[in-house]
Formats: sequence, structure tokens, C-alpha cells
Amino acid sequence: MNALPDRLTPKTLRGRLSLVALTTAALLMAVLTVAFNAVMDRHLQHQADDELRNRAAAVATTIDTSGPRVRIVETVNDGLLDANVWIYDGTRLVEKPPRAPAGNALTSAAGRLAAGGRGVCVTARAENPRFVRLCSRPVTGGHSAATVVTALDLAPYRNSARTVLLGSLILDAVMLACTYLLTRLAVGRALRPVRTMTDQATQWSAVGSDDRFGAEHHPAELARLGTSLDALLDRIRTVLRHERQLTGELSHELRTPLTRIIIELDWWRARPRSAAETHATHEVIAEAAQSMRTICDTLLDDARESALNSSTAPGTAAVAPVLHRLAANLDKREHGERIKTVVDVPDGDLEAGVAPALLERVVSPLLTNAVRYARSTVTVSARRRPGGLRITVTDDGTGVPEPFLGRLFQPGRRADPGDGHDGAGLGLPLARRLARAVGGEVSHDAGHQGGARFWIDLPAG
Repeated sequence: MNALPDRLTPKTLRGRLSLVALTTAALLMAVLTVAFNAVMDRHLQHQADDELRNRAAAVATTIDTSGPRVRIVETVNDGLLDANVWIYDGTRLVEKPPRAPAGNALTSAAGRLAAGGRGVCVTARAENPRFVRLCSRPVTGGHSAATVVTALDLAPYRNSARTVLLGSLILDAVMLACTYLLTRLAVGRALRPVRTMTDQATQWSAVGSDDRFGAEHHPAELARLGTSLDALLDRIRTVLRHERQLTGELSHELRTPLTRIIIELDWWRARPRSAAETHATHEVIAEAAQSMRTICDTLLDDARESALNSSTAPGTAAVAPVLHRLAANLDKREHGERIKTVVDVPDGDLEAGVAPALLERVVSPLLTNAVRYARSTVTVSARRRPGGLRITVTDDGTGVPEPFLGRLFQPGRRADPGDGHDGAGLGLPLARRLARAVGGEVSHDAGHQGGARFWIDLPAG
């Protein structure tokens, strides 16, 4: 449960830290103030006791205890006897201050001290002055014993103690105010880089900027915050890029079948048509609509997979396990005549400088396409090359028709839409786009004979 009501709790981190610092300083100063004033009171009391003992020692020099009775010797210090001094012979009062009646509170307190026969000091309450300090001093020797009791008004000492207490309270208030202000200034200055980083992160995330904070030239805490914000900005940039790519691809890919639908409807409405012509128009519209649906499903599936895998995040991938896994999955999905898939990666430690999910999404469309059109065998190999690596996908099919080479990587294009194979013509363009996004490339080897060969160039891990 919170120590303060919600309406009293500061809303900002600077306010909360300042309140914590103020509370801590207040507790510490309260303890120090109490301790300081207790020590000061004790010191003032010791000063009063020392003065009383000195006065009692001076009076003791005027007392003669050599005879059977206590006798006061007349000296030049007789003025001391008029300054709150009581002299007792045993319990018999011999001398008292002229202004102290025999039965008043101070005389009674002095009598009790004298009866004790010991040198002690006590504080007594009186009418005027209100608090008086009394000290007794035994005087022995000869045939008699005397006791000297001296008194001192504590008002000056108590006034000094109150003045010290008031001064310490004023100093505490000033120190607390300074502590609060300095804490707010210090915390505000310390949090200024955080506010700056927050504003920059907000601005950069809105536009998918490539700017990053980095971990250099920052304190350890801010370096960790910068690293976290950089990772978050990378994910936001990935999402924004996929969103722009998805929007652009949908716009580009849907334009052609939508145009066909509009043209067919305009042609059909231009003049009366026969039943056969109307049926043909319906067939064209249905085919275009199905094409649009396939395009949407393909692109949306790609977008969902991108969001789950964060494929553009930096990382490395071992090439051989990814290629073997893709080949095994294709073998499981293959129906009818079995296509043999050969994986050739002599370097088992070969790594690509991309995340495993991205490597799969680049290679998978080409490998699927090769298995689709191969007669018996598909070979996928990987080799090192200067500055990166090359993955080669080769099939022994009929190859890419020469008239179609110029449109091979255009989205939505297929060499033979009626070949009985599924697909929207987006696999190869998608693979090239993903490869180029990480500094790679997907290309077709036009000089290869006896099938089709594709190259995937990627940075090395």
C-alpha cells in the first residue's frame, strides 16, 4: 500500500526522487538535531555545575571546622555568602541568602542536599526563578563537618538552549529546501538525456529512420537503454518496411486483374452480348478475381510470417542445416513422381550473415520452383566466394523459356499460367526483394543448359 494518497504522490520521476531525498534528509536532520541539542543541554548543565562547584570551593575557604562547632571566618569574600549560598553544620542551617526565607522551596531543597552528606547536584523547581540548579559540597576537618550548598538560576542556560534549538530548526529548514531544490536540479539534469532519447526515439520510429543511439559515449545505464531502444527501433522499422512493401505489392499486383475486370465489364456493357459472350466474360472476371484472391493470400501470408519471424533482424545462420531442412520438407510434400533433392554443402561451418528465417524465405521459393519443374533431380549447393557466399539451385527441367526471361522477376508473371501448377508468380520476386534487403541478390543463369539454374548471393556470417 502506498505511503501517500495517489493525489499527493508526484506524477514525475523527478518529483518522486526529490520527495524521497527530502524525506530521507528530513529524518536524518531530525536525528542529528535531537542528538545535537541533547549534547548541548548536557554541556550547558556541566557548565552550570562547574560554576556552582567553583563557588562552593570558594565559600569553603571561609568555613572553620577545627572547633566543636562550625564557624564562618570573616574575609574579603563575604560577598559570596549573599549569592545563593547555604551553609549547614550537619543539618543545622548556619547561613542562608538574605532573600531566601527559611521555609521556601530552595531552602528546603538545599536542606535535603545537606542531609545527604554527599557532593551532588540537582535541579529544583521554584517560583522565581522557575528552574534552579543546586550543588552541595561537604567540608570536613577538625571536630565538626559542614556542607556548602550553592544555587544558580538556569534561565540564561535554558535561553541559550532554546536559541540553539531554534537556530538548528531554521538551519534544518534551509537545508531541506536546498536539498529538495538541488535534488530536483540534479535529477532533472540526469534525466535530460533520457528525455532527449525518448523524443528522438519517437521521431525516428514515426518515419522508420536508420539513426540509432548506440552504446558508445553513454553511461552504462543509458547505454543499456540505448541498446533496448535500438532493438525496438529495428523492429519498428521492420514493421514499417513490411507495411510499405505489402501496400506497394498489393497495389501493384492487384492493378492488372482489376483492370481486366473493368475492361471486361465495360466491353460487356457496350452493346448486347450473346449468351456465349456473356459466359466468356464471366469466366474472365472469375479468373481475374481468383487471381486477386491468390495474390492477397500470398502477400498476407508473407506479411504474417515476416511479423512472426522478424526476418530482417540482424543475425547469422548455418547454411547446411537450413538447406537440409528445406529439402526434407519438400520431399515430404511431394506427391506423385518423386523428385530427388540433393544438398551439396562441403563446408559444414558455412554461415550466412542473415537470420535463419530470412535464409529460409529466400531459398524456399527457388527450391519449390525447381522441384515443381524438375524431371527427376534438384541440386542445391553452397560455396564461399569473396565477400560472401553463393547458393545455387539447379533443376533438370525444361528451363525458363527465352521469351519469358525479361519478365522472370516481375511480380504476378508466369511463363505458362495453364501448366497445372499453383502459384501467383510472386515467389521469385519475393526472394529477390528479401535478398536485396540484406545486401544480396537473386539472379538467373541464362547460359545454363539442361534445366534452370538460379544463384542466391548473400553476405557471409
